[in-house]
Amino acid sequence: MPELPEVEVFVRKLQPVIGKEIQRVEILDQRLGLDGRALENTRIAGIVRNGKHIVIQLTDGSALVVHLRMSGRLRRHRRDDEVRYTRFALHLNDGETVFFVNPRRLGTAIHCLQGFQSGLGLEPLGAEFTPVALGDLVAKSRSPIKPFLLDQRKIAGIGNIYASESLWRSGIDPQRPANSLSEEEIARLHKSIISVLNDAIRGQGTSLGNSVSDYRPSSETLGEFQNHLSVYGREAEPCERCGNTILRVKQSGRSTYYCKECQD
Repeated sequence: MPELPEVEVFVRKLQPVIGKEIQRVEILDQRLGLDGRALENTRIAGIVRNGKHIVIQLTDGSALVVHLRMSGRLRRHRRDDEVRYTRFALHLNDGETVFFVNPRRLGTAIHCLQGFQSGLGLEPLGAEFTPVALGDLVAKSRSPIKPFLLDQRKIAGIGNIYASESLWRSGIDPQRPANSLSEEEIARLHKSIISVLNDAIRGQGTSLGNSVSDYRPSSETLGEFQNHLSVYGREAEPCERCGNTILRVKQSGRSTYYCKECQD
């Protein structure tokens, strides 16, 4: 956490600062290794998401790229309990401030002078992500399909929660080799990935707790998609589709939740 939907929620909430100038940068965590002076007196040209990265595009052609990791958030307002975890602040010319809050200190911020060259895989909400493109990728991999979906070099932005949910919606066993999927199964998986991600964005993401380290779409609210999870975190509960017990297995060190009866 955060995964693609949560990052997209932050990006959309940051759109009002586009066009404003960064007048002063306050670096509160030197471990970031960020030179705030290089960002000062530049104007924000755009704010976009690339996979799980927030890319603040600047008018000088450079970009401030923030990766939130486990507990980060980038937003215009912060709660009182977030003040001590603020790692940098961008003070804008109209008096507004953008805060990078990062309780576990795992998030990163890099000033890319030539813009962001991500090296990431397909954007699952982009036009290039088609059933044919997904089929080309899976055909080359013998990896189990769940770890395959987590490989950011192949598809950018999908994490543990939404991989499990997408596989449940498409009725595919997460332990199946990627290259064993049929054309029809690939089409189902493609549709499920897009629908799960869009549903999560509409639900303002998934909040799995209420501590200062847990995801919140704003300083005042929790996400709602946790109320609509079909398998993730529901070990030993009945599957809402077939009524059988949801199982949890470990794959590549991560927990995978699935229904053995209706995912084959």
